[in-house]
Amino acid sequence: MDKWLSLFNYGTLPFYWGRYEPVEGQTAFAETMAAAKWLQKNGVRVKGHPLCWHTVCADWLMQYPNDEILRRQLARIRRDVTAYRGVIDMWDVINEVVIMPVFDKYDNAVTRICKELGRIPLVKAVFEAARESNPDAVLLINDFNVSPAYEHLLEDLLEAEVPIGVIGIQSHQHQGYWGREKLEDVLARFSRFGLPIHFTENTLISGEIMPAYIEDLNDWQVDSWPSTPEGEERQAREIAQMYAILFAHPQVEAITTWDFNDGCWLKAPSGFVHEDNSEKPSYHALRKLIHGEWETHEELCTDAGGFVSFTGFKGGYTLSTEAGGLSLELTDPLDAQLCLQE
Repeated sequence: MDKWLSLFNYGTLPFYWGRYEPVEGQTAFAETMAAAKWLQKNGVRVKGHPLCWHTVCADWLMQYPNDEILRRQLARIRRDVTAYRGVIDMWDVINEVVIMPVFDKYDNAVTRICKELGRIPLVKAVFEAARESNPDAVLLINDFNVSPAYEHLLEDLLEAEVPIGVIGIQSHQHQGYWGREKLEDVLARFSRFGLPIHFTENTLISGEIMPAYIEDLNDWQVDSWPSTPEGEERQAREIAQMYAILFAHPQVEAITTWDFNDGCWLKAPSGFVHEDNSEKPSYHALRKLIHGEWETHEELCTDAGGFVSFTGFKGGYTLSTEAGGLSLELTDPLDAQLCLQE
């Protein structure tokens, strides 16, 4: 976690309903809250993922009719958003809606209610439940589908006045780096909505690229997926370029790496560290950006009136003088006027 904290100030905790509450009424609240508070104590902003999803859904919901499934889904959102308020104030409210009503890998409760209600009414209901439970929360819709189908869904949702605060974009690149052209195309198409954009699940691997014929990444099941020296150099270059492109875009507010260490989802070599916690080239490439190019360090001298001015990246700063010190935050607008008195 020391290595994690040296790179990241924002983290995602799991709320997959089937794992968070595998038996009705028996939740992972204690351990999840402990993790959230530990992260918060260490200066990390925490997001919960997700409140509604057809995958990893609670199997025990299947015993209920659709109207009761919906009631329990909304009750679950109100319960959890309320319980974590002040500790987790950012949520992926609903996940992968584009495919949700036509998902056919297996029967599940959320696809059932999405088929009956339709995408728009379901998304509106879950967002309103989250908003009622925490009016100050940042609420995301999240999807891996970056085709026009996601754009059309967003158009319909915004027309229906669904209180979406952020557009979430998954970018699992097990089959190869998107590259600048695709990244800029995605940014152009989704920035037109005027909402903040989060790259919520970003994956770049340092091993063999998954074959292009695989349609569902979950279908690629392997015994091992080793990282290679050539792959690690490639991953470092791609991460440095991708993060720089996203960092420069005014609407991109967050990037989530999926995962920090190798061997997690699909056993992929997708991390910044190996399974033994040793650092990969990508770790140093990102650290060089975050704690090098994107930090501002200045030695300043006041003018006759006791003022100094500087230009810096958005974020938190510490000002130290012989008279004392203070902390300040550069946000919008990008100027701050502070007075430090002896």
